[in-house]
Amino acid sequence: NSPKRRSLLQETVCFMPQCQTGCAEVDSMTEAVAGKGFLLGCISCKRREEVPGSAIVDWHYKAAGSEEFIHIFQYEYNNPIILHENFEGRLEWKGTMGTKDAQIGSVFIHNVTYNDTGTYLCTFHRTLYLPLNEEHVVISKEVELTVVENANPELTAVISEIMMYVLIAVLQLWMIGVLIYCYRKIYAENEAREARKAARSQSK
Repeated sequence: NSPKRRSLLQETVCFMPQCQTGCAEVDSMTEAVAGKGFLLGCISCKRREEVPGSAIVDWHYKAAGSEEFIHIFQYEYNNPIILHENFEGRLEWKGTMGTKDAQIGSVFIHNVTYNDTGTYLCTFHRTLYLPLNEEHVVISKEVELTVVENANPELTAVISEIMMYVLIAVLQLWMIGVLIYCYRKIYAENEAREARKAARSQSK
């Protein structure tokens, strides 16, 4: 291998941690089993990964037959707060950890009861730190939850398997695209640098 090719490979490896941040929006499951745990899924992907940001995630709940939402949970960078007594000790943050720029806002309900049936509203309050200013974006997603006595194992298994393969395929395609983009970008930068060096050599 030439020194130039080895240098290009080294730069590609160095850039990889910045490029491998995949995100795919998948709808939450909507059927929970009484007495079991259930994951309320909520994913909001940024359109531009390279723009730094931060997000606060709120969860509201509206019981079946009710007209009003109640605020039950809030997450802001390593600070999950349960806000309603009916969910005290039963909600657990299962979203993005270790960064203010949350894109997964899922929460886990422990010991589901029939009273948990209803509509759950997940809201991302996202701030994007652009070069010239800040942009504030609000994204909301609803989950209609039904609590049953027994799960339908066949339907649940089929849906879970389909979602798993779809998610894997999407992430693989996304990663391939990112790798190609990163490689081309680094290669172009190297070519430009070599061209500048050649131009300077000729001008001497």
